Amino acid sequence: MGIDLPTLSVVLISAAIDSINPCAIGVLILMVSVLLGNKKSVGRMLGLGGLYIFAIFITYLLAGLGLIFFLKSIPIVVAEYLSLAVGALVIFAGLLEIKDFFWYGRGFSLQIPGRLAQKIHEWSSSKTTVAGVMFLGAFVAGVELPCTGAPYLAIITILSINFNFQAFLLLVLYNVIFVAPLIIILLIVAGGAKLSSVKKWKEDNKGRMRLFMGLLLIALGWLLILIANGTINFG
Repeated sequence: MGIDLPTLSVVLISAAIDSINPCAIGVLILMVSVLLGNKKSVGRMLGLGGLYIFAIFITYLLAGLGLIFFLKSIPIVVAEYLSLAVGALVIFAGLLEIKDFFWYGRGFSLQIPGRLAQKIHEWSSSKTTVAGVMFLGAFVAGVELPCTGAPYLAIITILSINFNFQAFLLLVLYNVIFVAPLIIILLIVAGGAKLSSVKKWKEDNKGRMRLFMGLLLIALGWLLILIANGTINFG
């Protein structure tokens, strides 16, 4: 059985927008700047940066599989109501992201708590060993998942409806796309680009990231609700 094209389109678009992740990108930039400041070789920078990205990929993938198997274990009647609740939650998250585009810093926002963010910054500067960057990547993924994982939660809920090998491949594809910008940034810096330019790009586009994310989340939330009440069926 082939992969359902509407589902594939939703996964591709969601992953592409979710991949512009300010936290994961920011930590990578910080870690690379520390490595460059310590005069580490380009090869070591690529190796440690790659391990950091791989740890994020694996953590997100395992979390996604865990949530899917949890959702599959729930009776279908309960699962329908849960899908409605997730849809409403995703829409609310989208409204918060759009709010932050216009009024950042006012009221509640989807962001990593300050104490944990400080820990991440401290570890980015100190954990520049193989085990350290693997732990850092897993920690960043685990901490940011509740804060910025609404698109992923929506996709997981959709894939759990008919989870098979094709759906598993879509989950893997989502996570590959999710970490793709991190890989690109790492390669660009290794190729000689100025880290300051990458930092400036991140800061200049942070607001647009939130706006695109908010619009996507509202669309995904409505899609989940329409699937849950039977209006749309992806098969």
